[in-house]
Amino acid sequence: MQIAIPPKAKWRWRQPSVIPGFGLTLGFVIVYFSLIILIPLIGLALRASGLGLGGFIAAATDTRILGALRVSFVNALIAAAVNVVFGTLIAWVLVRYRFPGRRIFDAIIDLPFALPTAVAGIALTAIYAPNGIIGQLFAPFGIRLAYTPIGIVIAMIFIGLPFVVRTVQPVLEEFAVEIEEASATLGASRWQTVSRIMLPALAPAILTGFALAFARAVGEYGSVIFIAGNIPLVSEIAPLLIVIRLEEFNYVGATVIASIMLLISFALLFIINLIQAWSRRRFGHD
Repeated sequence: MQIAIPPKAKWRWRQPSVIPGFGLTLGFVIVYFSLIILIPLIGLALRASGLGLGGFIAAATDTRILGALRVSFVNALIAAAVNVVFGTLIAWVLVRYRFPGRRIFDAIIDLPFALPTAVAGIALTAIYAPNGIIGQLFAPFGIRLAYTPIGIVIAMIFIGLPFVVRTVQPVLEEFAVEIEEASATLGASRWQTVSRIMLPALAPAILTGFALAFARAVGEYGSVIFIAGNIPLVSEIAPLLIVIRLEEFNYVGATVIASIMLLISFALLFIINLIQAWSRRRFGHD
């Protein structure tokens, strides 16, 4: 026998929302998102659209702008790739090993988060300059670290490393050691365990760390300009060229560079997110 439930009773038995005041909190999120992100982006797009398509393309294809974009994005990709390798190794050491000074070393990883970018740039320049502690070791061989694209990569690695370590570290902490022991018991080598079991599980976290490190490096200004050399078409980054255009009161030119950086960054991050989603579907059920 089925008992008919009145509509009002159905309404009373609905599962309450996890977040109290969902309508109010959702409205606050939308307003906050609009004020902080959406409205500035729309303003940037409107300012850039004032040139028209032909004017925008003409300004975007300027040799100096293309050179600055190349320096920023290529070096940011290199720095993020380096951070993926060494950041994952550092996270592994911090999670799997106990050694004297581990807590201090773990705390130092977060130093780029708290250190002012200008201070970081000055410190890196002093170390890697031709007369610096590290730079003087390479100077006799004709290798210059500071005031070259190599210096840009070094600065970007410095500010992006914590993103990879702090993204991979929690996943490693949750990874059961018993799985590795079971793999070894079944006859798998250490490399097979790492490549077929651990890396697939860590892939989403590694890609997230790569995306964060890349995004941070592309927009970095303070720690890069001191060590870069700032030579047009060689070591001039796009954020510096934006500042130069603003100092020249060329607001349209600055807007064009910012718009191009925004479009390229969105495209690259979208591709990375697609790869992350694919890796979760591919390895989530293995």
